[in-house]
Amino acid sequence: MNDPVNSTILLLDIEKYSERDDVEQAFLRRMLYDLTDRALLAAGIDETRRRRADRGDSVMELIDANCSVIALLRALLTEMSARLRSQNRRASASARMRLRGVVASGFVAVDPLDGWVGSDLNHACRLLDAEALREALRARPDDFALCVSDTVYQGVVRHSHTGVPAEEFRSVTVDSKNGPLDAWLHGPLPQEGPQGVYASPAAPQSAPGPASAPGFGGAPITGGVFGGTNHGIGGGTFHGNVSFGDGGRGERR
Repeated sequence: MNDPVNSTILLLDIEKYSERDDVEQAFLRRMLYDLTDRALLAAGIDETRRRRADRGDSVMELIDANCSVIALLRALLTEMSARLRSQNRRASASARMRLRGVVASGFVAVDPLDGWVGSDLNHACRLLDAEALREALRARPDDFALCVSDTVYQGVVRHSHTGVPAEEFRSVTVDSKNGPLDAWLHGPLPQEGPQGVYASPAAPQSAPGPASAPGFGGAPITGGVFGGTNHGIGGGTFHGNVSFGDGGRGERR
């Protein structure tokens, strides 16, 4: 196995790929490769500065660490998003493609069988499979959802270079086999789901209105004393301390 080399890691995955038939899958793979090549060329990254691994419904790229990560992110957020949107507008429903993407960095080794090895690559794959990223793509009308590792955010994104505005990225923490991973999601956060450790900021809560007691027809009640059996109370406002009971025994009727 070769020594690990520091690289920028790009992962792209097609949503709902397994639900398509063979002809549709073949078309989507060609579309994915074309979009990836065009985005990387727009970022100034030619084939001599990257290495590709095919994963069927996804593509993995190891990119020379000397290539600009800013240019790569800018191309993904502009060139790829625009081309994907344009192609989907002209395509039939079965040929439309939506993508999840991850940009990370770290040390990866390539073995004699062209296998890729490295914990940084494993973490990037965990981010690609994270429920937060999947839910983000499902929840938004855009055809592309992008997540970057915390290393990429701290080293590049937080400085808000031209075309990569830091304020458009939101912090998320996702579960993985190796424990929680910090990452940054481009665009609005999805609401908290049952399988993720992620959440959008809480919305401001308005002051609670008058309580509606069950069995009183929705009457606003802020106080009052009711003894015995009460019938037909369907409106009105009551002030004071509310207690329910019969003869002070505290028995609700």
